Amino acid sequence: MRKLLSGLLVLMAGNVSGATDLYIYPNNGQDEELQRHDRYECHVWAAGQTGFDPSNYQAPQPVIYPPVATRHNGGFGSDPVTGAAKGAAVGAVGGAIGGNVGKGAAIGAGVGALLGAFRTLERESDREELDRQREVTEQQVEIDNLRADYNRAISACLEGRGYTVK
Repeated sequence: MRKLLSGLLVLMAGNVSGATDLYIYPNNGQDEELQRHDRYECHVWAAGQTGFDPSNYQAPQPVIYPPVATRHNGGFGSDPVTGAAKGAAVGAVGGAIGGNVGKGAAIGAGVGALLGAFRTLERESDREELDRQREVTEQQVEIDNLRADYNRAISACLEGRGYTVK
């Protein structure tokens, strides 16, 4: 029972130190107390060397963005000018049927410009969403690199004290 309790304390010390993804084996018959002491000192040293302390690290909360709506590629264009031109053409046809080509073209141009402006805003929103996703990915890569640096540092320290680290 005493050995089991000591083993649990060593595992808990590993969790506190943040080296939870490392397997550490004492090669020189180090007792549990010395193992805890060595792991703690190596943790402090590795955190100081790398600037990353996994025991104090708080993972950022994932940001959930709404799905991008399916876009219709036809219609009145992808910018206000193209939309206005297409809308004017459609409006002129509608105005001719109604007896006032100029008024129909003007209304069509206004509606087409508005729809084209909406499409421009949609594309800008898509770019902003991609930029946010790229930023989250870059942050995760940076954290992964810091954690790998920390693991290399704590491994070097422990190996220097007579442990095998995998």
